[in-house]
Amino acid sequence: MERSWQSALERARKHSPFLSLGLDRQPDLVALLEAGRGEEALEWAKAAGTDAPDVATALRRERWGMAVALGIGDLAGAFPLDRVMAELSAFADRAMDQAITAAIRARVEDAEPAGFTALALGKHGARELNYSSDIDPILLYDPERLPRRERDEPGEAAQRVARTLVETLSRQTADGYVFRVDLRLRPASEVSPLAISFNAALTHYESLALAWERAAFIRARACAGDIAGGEEFLRQIRSFVWRRNLDFGAIEEIRRLTARIRSHHGGPQAPGPGFDVKRGRGGIREVEFFAQTHQLIHGGRRPSLRVRGTRAALDALAAEGIIAAEDAQVLGESYDRLRVIEHRLQMVADRQTHSLPTDPDALDNVAMLDGLANGAALLDELAQITDRVASRYDALLDGPDSAASPLPLGQDGVVAERLRQLGFSDPVHLAERIAGWSDGRVRTLRSEAARAAFEAVFPTLLEALAKAPDPDRAVARWETLLINLPSAVNLFRLLEARPGLMEQLVAVLTLAPPLADELARRPDLLDALIDTSALDLPGSVEELAARMSLPDGAGYEELLDRVRRVVGETRFALGVQLIEAAQDPLEIAEALCRTAEAALAVCLKGAEAEFARVHGRIAGHDLLVLGLGRLGGGALTHASDLDLIYLFSTGGSAEQKGDENSLQSDGERPLGVTLYFNRLAQRVTAALSVATAEGPLYEVDTRLRPQGNQGPLSVSLDSFERYQKEDAWTWEHMALNRARVLAGPPAGRARLEAILAEVLHSPRDPAKLKQDVLTMRREMAAHKPPKGVLDVKLHRGGLVDLEFLIHYLQLRERIAQTPEMVGALTGLLEAALLPENLLAAQKLLIRVLVSARLLAPDSQEPSAAACGVLARSCGAPSYPALLEMLAEARHGVAAAWAATFGETLEME
Repeated sequence: MERSWQSALERARKHSPFLSLGLDRQPDLVALLEAGRGEEALEWAKAAGTDAPDVATALRRERWGMAVALGIGDLAGAFPLDRVMAELSAFADRAMDQAITAAIRARVEDAEPAGFTALALGKHGARELNYSSDIDPILLYDPERLPRRERDEPGEAAQRVARTLVETLSRQTADGYVFRVDLRLRPASEVSPLAISFNAALTHYESLALAWERAAFIRARACAGDIAGGEEFLRQIRSFVWRRNLDFGAIEEIRRLTARIRSHHGGPQAPGPGFDVKRGRGGIREVEFFAQTHQLIHGGRRPSLRVRGTRAALDALAAEGIIAAEDAQVLGESYDRLRVIEHRLQMVADRQTHSLPTDPDALDNVAMLDGLANGAALLDELAQITDRVASRYDALLDGPDSAASPLPLGQDGVVAERLRQLGFSDPVHLAERIAGWSDGRVRTLRSEAARAAFEAVFPTLLEALAKAPDPDRAVARWETLLINLPSAVNLFRLLEARPGLMEQLVAVLTLAPPLADELARRPDLLDALIDTSALDLPGSVEELAARMSLPDGAGYEELLDRVRRVVGETRFALGVQLIEAAQDPLEIAEALCRTAEAALAVCLKGAEAEFARVHGRIAGHDLLVLGLGRLGGGALTHASDLDLIYLFSTGGSAEQKGDENSLQSDGERPLGVTLYFNRLAQRVTAALSVATAEGPLYEVDTRLRPQGNQGPLSVSLDSFERYQKEDAWTWEHMALNRARVLAGPPAGRARLEAILAEVLHSPRDPAKLKQDVLTMRREMAAHKPPKGVLDVKLHRGGLVDLEFLIHYLQLRERIAQTPEMVGALTGLLEAALLPENLLAAQKLLIRVLVSARLLAPDSQEPSAAACGVLARSCGAPSYPALLEMLAEARHGVAAAWAATFGETLEME
């Protein structure tokens, strides 16, 4: 026999009365363990109750076998901690499932446990049960599906199952017990029955639940009975557990809970006789709370953090960059060792204890069971472990230190003096104004909690506002935000926990009016800035669409809200990246376009499914979506609308016969082909544009469709082809140069792309084309003059002139016909049709357009600070230098215009 197994058996017999008794009761198991056959011993244990007369006896015999096999294997080092916890948890699952089935079949023979679910919480849910754990399930039932006798009421039938289950597992017999069952984690446990209906539980968690219940459900899973029903329930309450907003109030909740635990825990706070390895300072619970607090804060936005195990959570937090990899390793290794010591304490007498013995001999006994020399060695090791854990946990709860001293908001003189020190122009008037914030005039500061949270960040806020380029303007914008906020407590706590956010907030408020307006409506948008990826560009269209999508079965309105949330967060983050010059505006424009394409894809799919639910579908017919303008060109600004054309493809046979309208959809309310796709197009447009509870999404412009506003919203591909070849105006073909198929089946997309290619490659009369282009541009210049100095789109020599040049040459020469404008210009340059300097001019004009839509939305010259940001984002050393670069770029466009059209532009 291997030395480790021999040592384990000797230590068990000498230091653990419980294991010693278990070895005496099970000689066949001992033989396997003596031979070092741990896996066979474990299988023997799982089958120990096979011949038992009933479920209760069978489970008790299995429990004896599992306790001894796992205990000796643990002491021998053959079964690592995670294996021991997983096996104990799996046994708990089996025991619960068999007990539920037996309880139901006691009343309804051969019934399956449909409609009755056990949710595992805590260590059981995380598959981290300790050696002598109790289990804390929540028992739920479905009155419609629970098997019962005809005369039994569903509620009473469920309570009978619950009572029988508890007795089966907890009652002490000659064979001992299976698990102590604690049902106090159920909703309103003081007054509620042992088993709760799914609907009653859902109502509780949606409206009445307490903060600690969120933490409990981090590790919840359906473990026994009707697993599918339990998983569906957990899906329904996911938004309760994983809130989409970063919830820094969770830190305050955990701080209060920790204070209560430490104050109510009467044992020593440092390792010594009587020290509690679970509740003591630096103990097991503090590692678990450390992980769960971060999960509560960030898990709503990062699905990778929604893991149940403590070690898995720490590793996920480190992978996301939320905690340091070193902290994850130290806390994880400390957690494992603390759990092993906990197991040793419980192995001695099968007691659910977490405290070191107060008797020195008993402490030595535990240490020697673990293989240590004596109790002193155990205490020394524990002291080092708990110090490492406590220092990290205390840092989490204490948060960053602040050098700023609190300012009494009600004392205008004190505040005014501080304002004067910070350099505000009229400190006395501003102090009076600030006093008005907390005297009841600002709704969000009427509660004690809100005022206390605001006072905590007030000194830091004043310093950040004072550093703003225009402090008075910054204060005014902050005041507007404060007035518009529906609630501000969580924002104040967020700013307190992350002081670096204050400068970003002030920058948003003072530099980018569109972002400031959006933030006033949705303060939770600041949450996106906490993520480590906040200044990274978003991923592909497919990745963005995955973020916007919801699982099958989610409601249509819920889907539209989800799309609006993700789009709003992404656009806001991209805006912050722009004002911080973290990314090239050209890349931001492309990212904005990817975001819109993803929203279109998800809304289209959702709208089609919702529409088909009532009207069905038409076989062989599909909706296609053509993007034009900046959307087609793959580069949007924050102010861009979506230029769309809706088309529909057909199977061919009906249309060829001329009886297309004889076809109808196959739903409850059938529609003809044309009406079907026009109604569907309206539904898609509404999905993209109508404001929901989460706000608006995009403006959709469909005026580029055949016959404009006079024509139907959606036409067939044949009609579209006929119109473009026979009736379209030159300007409509110019627009097609930036057309891109965004949605539709492969065959339909291929045909539409072939139509576009054929139209754009058609020969044209160069003289007529030139005259049409010049006439259109003159009419546009007359009716749409530039709005300000930064209107790089409409100023002569600006983007519109450059785009007209490009489209004219694309149609005349039938080359470089790509919807992406930089690529199109590059193709024309390669053909030597335009001068090389236009490429730099084009990129500068686009950068200014994208940046100015945020920093100068009215195209007028913004504040000096915004001018500086505008210059920096566009790669200019200063704003005057940027204006010089713009003038040079426009003159370059004007020169190319003159060379191409023989017409001199009137430059301002």
